[in-house]
Amino acid sequence: MTEREKMLAGQLYDCGDAELLIQWHKAKNLMRDYNRLDSDNAAEKDRILNELLGGRGANLWITAPFYVDYGNNIYFGNNCEVNMNCTFLDDNRIVIGDNALIAPNVQIYTAFHPTNAAERFGPQKEDGSFSFCKTQTAPVIIGNNVWIGGGAILLPGVHIGDNVVIGAGSVVTKDIPSNTVACGSPCRVVRENV
Repeated sequence: MTEREKMLAGQLYDCGDAELLIQWHKAKNLMRDYNRLDSDNAAEKDRILNELLGGRGANLWITAPFYVDYGNNIYFGNNCEVNMNCTFLDDNRIVIGDNALIAPNVQIYTAFHPTNAAERFGPQKEDGSFSFCKTQTAPVIIGNNVWIGGGAILLPGVHIGDNVVIGAGSVVTKDIPSNTVACGSPCRVVRENV
């Protein structure tokens, strides 16, 4: 099993793997180019997003700056907007449904590390350094008609149902069911959204 296959399966993997680093650097270069474009250069933005993302529907708007790990594990539905300064660590799949509104400074994480330092770094090398830290992943799935408020953080493995509003500054640590408004740290359902 390759390190990429381990990564997508949620197993411990080496993020310093040569194949993964090639895609990581490619994504960083594409994002650098995207973030430097003139705001009205829609054709070049579209070209870069087509090369970067795993898949996308119609009418995707991403305001620069935007940051990703690999890019090719991110999938958008139709009519989605991502506002400025969002970070998507897509070491596993990030799937976003139709009509999503993602406010500024939202962070979506699919990667996490063992809490035990020996498991995280492995044995120390003769020169006193360590290898790349070991990582695991879990996908983040966001349903249709979801609004993620500014500065929210979505942790690995969370699923957000359809027609959900996540309040600004929330830290989403567990699944949020459809047709709800949720907020806080940790994020909790506060009312129905009908």
